[in-house]
Formats: sequence, C-alpha cells, structure tokens
Amino acid sequence: MEAIAAVGLTKGFGDGETRKVAVNAVDFTAHFGEMVFIVGPSGSGKTTFLSMISGILRPDAGTVRVKGQDIWALTNDQLADFRLNTIGFVFQDYHLFPRLTTAENIAIPLILKKQDWNESIAAAEKFLEVVGLKGRGAVLPVKLSGGEQQRVAIARAIVGGPEILILDEPTASLDGDTGKMIIAFVKEKILNAERCILIVTHDARINEYADRIVHMEDGRITGTGKGTE
Repeated sequence: MEAIAAVGLTKGFGDGETRKVAVNAVDFTAHFGEMVFIVGPSGSGKTTFLSMISGILRPDAGTVRVKGQDIWALTNDQLADFRLNTIGFVFQDYHLFPRLTTAENIAIPLILKKQDWNESIAAAEKFLEVVGLKGRGAVLPVKLSGGEQQRVAIARAIVGGPEILILDEPTASLDGDTGKMIIAFVKEKILNAERCILIVTHDARINEYADRIVHMEDGRITGTGKGTE
C-alpha cells in the first residue's frame, strides 16, 4: 500500500532574479514496509522535500497524499494533528531535553496528546526496553553515549505509533560501527508492514540497509537504486 505519494512537488524561495527553486516538480512514492534512503549533495533539496511531505512546509505546487489523504488540503489544526499522530521525527542532533530523564524525553509526544503523566512514563519505560535500554528511564541524556541517545530519540519518535518515520542524518554524529548498528536495529526492530521509514543520509556505509535509494540533485530526483549499490 502507498504510504506517501507526491506529484509535481515544487518549492522555491525568494523573488524575481534572486528566486531559487529548491524542489522542482518532483514525483515520489513510498510504500508501507519499505525503508527508503534519500541521498544527494548539500543544497540538493532533500530537507525541503521532506519538509513538504511531512506537513511542515507548504509547497508552491503539487500534491502530497499520505494514506490517500491530501495533507495540504487540511486545515492548520488538522495538519497539526496529522503531524502529531502520523509522523515521527528523529533529528541528527537527537534534540533531547538535557534536564529531563530519558523516560520523560520519550513521553513528550504522549503528553502532547494529553495522556495521563504516569501512563505516559510507563509507556516510555516499555519503549526503552524496545530500543534495548531497559531500566535506563531515570538517567539523564548526558550520561548516555551517542548511540544510546540516538536510541532514546528513536523511542520518542515511535512511542505514539506513527506510520511514517523520518530520520535526518541519523548516523552523522556516530562512529561507523555504531551507525551501522543503529540502522540495522531500525530495520530489524522498527520497520514493519504498517510503517514506512525515510532516511536522509550522506553515509554510504549504511546503504546496504536501504530497500531503495533515491538520489536528489538540483531539486530533482535523478535516479533510484537498490540498497546494495
């Protein structure tokens, strides 16, 4: 089943002679049960493209359908609910709150949904176990390694049950072995038939884990390939 279908997606910045087209008439499809890498040089349009398909940045032209729903036809409130309930983000620098424990960091999406605090923390503890950090709920992020902080960020992204998971340069701050371990873990434990995972990366060492690699350059998709390339 199609998780995401984008048609003619276009976005530019600036006016007149200074206008720069960041994404130019891009068509893209991703399916549930699939892990897709999006690669390309800096300035190729990857971040702008992901921002549009995740409901953060409104396109100048084109459509984005997630599970058949045209997300840019939604009201602002509906779009906020869509992002909260459907999209999970894992950022390059983890974005963990340093004064919150690991369990409290993971519980944030549930608390934003107005779930009970104690129930949210209990759920966070269960997801710590999912990512291999059982019993570390009371620890502050500063006490964790980079790989462990990335696992906490992944747990926070999936605790609310999002169907689309987006990881932005997830191995950029990790050594090679740890980066491979994290991506292998995501593919083996987080990817399933009801979830689609998109990963923006410059790290060719992890290409083997991709089901499909999409190349972007100058705002366009220039090719696709298998993860073994």
